[in-house]
Amino acid sequence: MAVVLDALKNMVARSMRMAVRRAPRPIPGESLSRHRRRSVFYAEEGFSTVGMVFALLITLSLIFTTAQVYEIETTSSHVQNVADAAALAVENEVAEFSIVVRLCDALVLTMSLTGIATMGLGIAALCTPATAPLADKLIKAATDVIDARNTFARRAASGLNRFQAFLPFLAAANAASIVQANSDVSAGTEYFGFAVVLPIEGDAIEVGSLDSAKELANNVEENEARIKEAAEAAEEASGEAKAEKEKAFMADCGNDPGYCMYERAGHLAGLSAKDNPLYRSVDTWSFSVALKRAQAYYPARLAQEAPEGASVEEQARSALRTRYYRFAVEEIGKGYVREDEDSFEARFPLLPKNTEQMRRTDLFTEAVYPVTIDSEGGAVMHAWAGCPGVSGGQAAGAGSLAQMEAGRFVTCSACGFTAASLGKVASASTSIDNGFEYHYNIVAEAADAYQKAREKARPYAEEVKTLTKNLLDDVDGALFDAMSYRIESRPPGRYGAVAFAADLADVSAATRFPSAFVKGNASVGARAAVSAAALASDDPSEGETVITALLDNVDADVAGGAAMPLGIVLDLWSALLSCYAGGMESLERGIESALSQMPLASESGLGTWAANAFSNAVGSLGLSPAELDSPKPVLVNTAHVLASDASGFSSALLKAKEDCVALGDAAGADLFTTALSVFESSSLEALDGFERGIEIAVIEPFGEAGPSIPLTLALPPAVASIAGRAVQGSIDKMRAVYAQAGGVRRWE
Repeated sequence: MAVVLDALKNMVARSMRMAVRRAPRPIPGESLSRHRRRSVFYAEEGFSTVGMVFALLITLSLIFTTAQVYEIETTSSHVQNVADAAALAVENEVAEFSIVVRLCDALVLTMSLTGIATMGLGIAALCTPATAPLADKLIKAATDVIDARNTFARRAASGLNRFQAFLPFLAAANAASIVQANSDVSAGTEYFGFAVVLPIEGDAIEVGSLDSAKELANNVEENEARIKEAAEAAEEASGEAKAEKEKAFMADCGNDPGYCMYERAGHLAGLSAKDNPLYRSVDTWSFSVALKRAQAYYPARLAQEAPEGASVEEQARSALRTRYYRFAVEEIGKGYVREDEDSFEARFPLLPKNTEQMRRTDLFTEAVYPVTIDSEGGAVMHAWAGCPGVSGGQAAGAGSLAQMEAGRFVTCSACGFTAASLGKVASASTSIDNGFEYHYNIVAEAADAYQKAREKARPYAEEVKTLTKNLLDDVDGALFDAMSYRIESRPPGRYGAVAFAADLADVSAATRFPSAFVKGNASVGARAAVSAAALASDDPSEGETVITALLDNVDADVAGGAAMPLGIVLDLWSALLSCYAGGMESLERGIESALSQMPLASESGLGTWAANAFSNAVGSLGLSPAELDSPKPVLVNTAHVLASDASGFSSALLKAKEDCVALGDAAGADLFTTALSVFESSSLEALDGFERGIEIAVIEPFGEAGPSIPLTLALPPAVASIAGRAVQGSIDKMRAVYAQAGGVRRWE
């Protein structure tokens, strides 16, 4: 730089000497105005060499002066960056504490839901004998989880409160560390500062014991034996009903292609597939299928009936078969099947197998057979109106088989009609397995036995459902109560933090940016700044990842090797941790997954019913996803932080700032010194409170009306005194720093 200046000076001197030697003399008679317009700095042709040199000198002086001003301003602004970093560091401690609180809340909530939901799974498992042993283990596991939840909640609240009380000091230490870490003696910086979280104290964290879950466990213990006994009785009766249904299914169509109603109806009556359907599984078959098949079979046989020969005996047998089929159409048409999930009622009219059974039907008493008077005056009854004996006698009306056996009629010599004649028609198709009626009667008898078994199981099933429904209602109530037993915190620093920083180093302007264009030995004195930070919401994926990863290691250890109850509980807890972020859908998926791992299918259907009832009860809760946004510290205006806090410190500092904004650099607008004074008084007042003693708890052995014993924690007077002197020393040092600046310059 000196070399450049010397060169410029030499150029100016040479130009001046040359300008003097070369000055032209005026010509006689010539005007002098032209010569007077010439100058050392310029000529009519433009700038002279001297003028150009001076222009360069002025320009360079302005450039280097501005650069030094910029360097000074930049150096002065560094303290604001340090104050910002300190404020962010303080609020970062509060953010981490908030994440820990949410993690504890996730654990408490999901352990509550896991214990209660596992109890619900145990209740559902009580409803079938096959899962009863599993129910005992699930109920025991649920009780253990609920106890563990209560213990953890108590310890978590205690630990969080202790951490919360220490949080302001931890935040202040972190801020001081950040401030000091920015000091660099070699670079000429020596920072000092402190920070305050607002509010300085947090609200106590409390988590109550889950009493409704304990009450649920007691109710389950009282009723589980009754549920087991009733479920076992219902299962036994339902097993009998299943056996009867399988028997009926085989007789109807299960034996195909062997003899059965389906095969006989197709072979004997030629029924179409619509009237004669084929089922391959008893699970899709019902008794109504067999009844409808029979109701289609007999009308078809009646319509197709014809004598197989021209003899009187064959015509008589055809007439009696017609009478039998007509009777069957009427009787079978009276049948019905009414069945739903809880009840079964059916009527399968039985057809007579022999003469004795025929005598108990309308076939025996109906007066439909023609009667004639023979030549000897005796009354003769015939099998049908086309009998040759009818034309050989005098018509005398109609009679019944009952009247015939009472002696009122004699046997026709042509057709030989008697009660046994009609009995043989029924016996021919019911006594051997190639007859349709043989298989129909099996179905009819099985339907009656099935109905009785269902009726036997009904009261036991109703008892199981009543007891289980009451317990599942308790589960629903306990799950709802668990939603309110949450860990919520209002920690110190929830409104934000205010940080103060100062640079104690005396920085010379000439040293920071040496320049021959700027003379003087002025220096930049101590600098101070105030900053504030608060928490803002960020992407919740981080919090969700932390929560849902809790069981990753546990799942890896037990995968494939855990016993069923433990595996079910761990899977459920894992799903409920997802529920903390995903809400009701995740909870329902978790419970459905757990239910799918349990063999609840049974003959009584109670296991499936209980599973559906439990799922429906859970679905009515309407659990919303939790807030998992990650709190992150951001810089804010100090006024926003101070306005949120109602403490004396914040109120005084906020008023000082408002006055400072209103009055600018006028007298009395001293924000920094006001902040120091308020911080000093607040700190000394807090130390005084520690010395007097802080009440931790009050013991009331006989209740509120009796004596109370306060439990307090106090600092020794010597310790409180040392701490007070340390605070005053720090404040005095900051005042001394600020006094160097005289309060005349604010960094904008």
